Amino acid sequence: MAEEIESPANEPDRDATSVTRRVRHRKTPARPTRPVAPVKTTPAPSSVRPAVTAPKKPNRVMKPLRSLVILSMVGGMVATVAIPAFAAARPSDEAVTLQQMAVDDAQTFVAASDANATELSRESYSATTSEEIEKKKAAEAAAERARLAAQVASSQTQTRFSVDLNMVAPGSGEVRWPLANYTLGEGFGTRGGAHMGVDMLAPAGTPIFAAAAGVVKVSQESYGGYGVAVTIDHVIGGQRVGTLYGHMTYGSRTVVPGQTVEAGQLIGLVGSTGRSTANHLHFETYINGSNVDPYAWLQSNAG
Repeated sequence: MAEEIESPANEPDRDATSVTRRVRHRKTPARPTRPVAPVKTTPAPSSVRPAVTAPKKPNRVMKPLRSLVILSMVGGMVATVAIPAFAAARPSDEAVTLQQMAVDDAQTFVAASDANATELSRESYSATTSEEIEKKKAAEAAAERARLAAQVASSQTQTRFSVDLNMVAPGSGEVRWPLANYTLGEGFGTRGGAHMGVDMLAPAGTPIFAAAAGVVKVSQESYGGYGVAVTIDHVIGGQRVGTLYGHMTYGSRTVVPGQTVEAGQLIGLVGSTGRSTANHLHFETYINGSNVDPYAWLQSNAG
């Protein structure tokens, strides 16, 4: 027997309203809605352009002023750097003549070709005040007068006296008499103790000799009240002895300071210069710096 297979194809269509068919209603889950992007719309071209706002114009005064200040500062910096550089770059051997330095109407001086240049010197003046300068000038004038007087007296001495400059005092001792012939005048300590020597009167031009060997300390044509005078330092018997010869004739001195002399050597001629009223030799003696009676000293030591 053949099997009879039911085929759905052979089944009659059922109406939807058939009670035998169950209808299931499925609920579809709701999906979240996504935001829709706005659609860009291209505006229609228009012949009218939108109005453009004009930018504000800067201040017409401040901008040029600011530029001028900046340019001035830059110019100053350039000048500060350029001037020292220009001075350093100037050639060292570039000479500037007087004509270049002179102005157009400057005065000029032309010296003759045979003019001699005269050198000015300050001589020996060391004074700084007017009083000191006047004193210096007065001293120089006095020295000049003394020099002229000495020249006159020297010429008169050479005329009146004939003196052998090689002559020496008589005797052979370490101490000699300063005059060979004389007349004793005022002695030591007279005039109330003011007369510190002995006066040995003799004619003008009488030779004066060194009392002992020594070194000339002073030899001047004007030595205070002594007039023309010479002083000599000696060492006698271990003592420092000094002798002074005053009132000599002008121009008769034969020794100079620092010169070494021998005992009895001719040093000048008798005169009456300085504070003197007659021709004589004023003779003084010092031992270790103190005055002593020169006549008593000569009597004890001269030979």
